[in-house]
Amino acid sequence: MSQKRVENLTPYNSGEKKGKQIAKMFNAIASRYDIMNRLISLGQDKRWRRKAISILKPQSPATILDIATGTGDMAIKMHSMLSPCKVTGCDISEGMLEVARKKVLDLGLASEIEFSLGDCISLPFEDNSFDAVTISFGIRNVEDIERGISEINRVLKPSGTLLILELSVPENSFYKFFYKIYTKLFIPTLGKIITGERSAYDYLRKSIAVVPQGKAMTNIMSKVGMTNCCYTYMTFGACAIYSAKKNI
Repeated sequence: MSQKRVENLTPYNSGEKKGKQIAKMFNAIASRYDIMNRLISLGQDKRWRRKAISILKPQSPATILDIATGTGDMAIKMHSMLSPCKVTGCDISEGMLEVARKKVLDLGLASEIEFSLGDCISLPFEDNSFDAVTISFGIRNVEDIERGISEINRVLKPSGTLLILELSVPENSFYKFFYKIYTKLFIPTLGKIITGERSAYDYLRKSIAVVPQGKAMTNIMSKVGMTNCCYTYMTFGACAIYSAKKNI
């Protein structure tokens, strides 16, 4: 998969930078984002998040940054499973953050989970700030993936862990055939019905097809100086977990 192809792919033909278009897109679908996630993943997104978070359990991270936090599901689940001192969620969309803040307020977790507006390519945090950084279903939306991972490496503490959870295209030709039919026909149509934003889910399908996958993604991690870069696939290759460590 081509890093440049996904970085040049945008949801709208507006001429604006990718980051601004992504923020606009998620602002438009924020109120219906969660229900769409459940539907298009056939409920698997919750299991994928739990599997990714379980990788962090042996390390017991005290401070965690969740980039592309969206409506806060990953941040909330990490608080529940890992009991860290602090979880910080960061997202480019204020509309998504409004939903996230309401969730944690309703759960009584506003003092333990905080949210801030920010872009992965220029994170508003100091060097060596977090024991772990996660980004779920968001790396393909980053304007410059290598720069984004380099920024993540900067804000991680030495030996800190990066986890990327991202949708992928199955490598097996049998599963790939049905996957392509599902993503091309079903997802954009359902997106239009549920959110009124077909373009957002056309973009979803196209971005999954071109995001760096497997070894291509871990190569980017290695290039910015991270170590122990590895990945694993789930659900017949429809989703991948990537992990890496900040070098000491």
